[in-house]
Amino acid sequence: MQDTPKKSRKCAEELVLLSESPYDTPNPFKALSDPEGLSAVGGDLKPERLIHLYQHGFFPWYSDPDPILWWHPLERCTLVPEHFHASRSLKKCIRNGEWTWRINNNFLQTIKTCSELRAQKEGTWISDEIIEAYSNLNRMGYAFSVEAYLNQKLAGGFYGVAMGNMFFGESMFSLLPNGSKVALWQFCQMANKLGIELIDCQVESDHLLSLGAQMMSKEAFVANLQKYVTKPTSNAQLNQLASQNRTHLIEFKTD
Repeated sequence: MQDTPKKSRKCAEELVLLSESPYDTPNPFKALSDPEGLSAVGGDLKPERLIHLYQHGFFPWYSDPDPILWWHPLERCTLVPEHFHASRSLKKCIRNGEWTWRINNNFLQTIKTCSELRAQKEGTWISDEIIEAYSNLNRMGYAFSVEAYLNQKLAGGFYGVAMGNMFFGESMFSLLPNGSKVALWQFCQMANKLGIELIDCQVESDHLLSLGAQMMSKEAFVANLQKYVTKPTSNAQLNQLASQNRTHLIEFKTD
């Protein structure tokens, strides 16, 4: 459930140095204000730690050769699937093209494409270490790619982590106009069947806000985590869909 952003309760700020234990859990309300949201440093990207910290709302974001940095922003960019906004131009694009979609058809290609396209623009945090870590999560049934194809050609997509009733989006890409938008639109259309109640988009962007995302206070986001990710279990529906290894037709349905 989204709400109007509220001021999070005040706590003394601290930057946690993670130990070898994968279950270290920083206090999200003690994240630094400068840089805003930085909560912890160090540790590793082993599956146990990633799964544990995602369950509590933290995500890694850093660039080589910096150490691993873990973040929990004061406000979170989130998307309720049913609130996805499809513009008239996007609706026209979907109606006029032969669009299909797949889950995990090529996770490695998806994450590498996200990395390469970002590196060409503003630089990327999706290093070889990140690619290996999320590929491990993919093999374990926690990370997924959603890919959209136009006339059987890869047009765009995104990848992220699914746990409980939430999807934690990591990065998206477009090789053809509207590619990533079509992939996200399709994912939101089937979210109800997958039990996905909320998509974490992490950091605010005009692009995401134009698609229906909204900002959520840290307190509201933590409350949603406690509601939708009661246990660090993978999403069974998404895994079942991915195991079918099928190409699905995208059809735009009017309300």
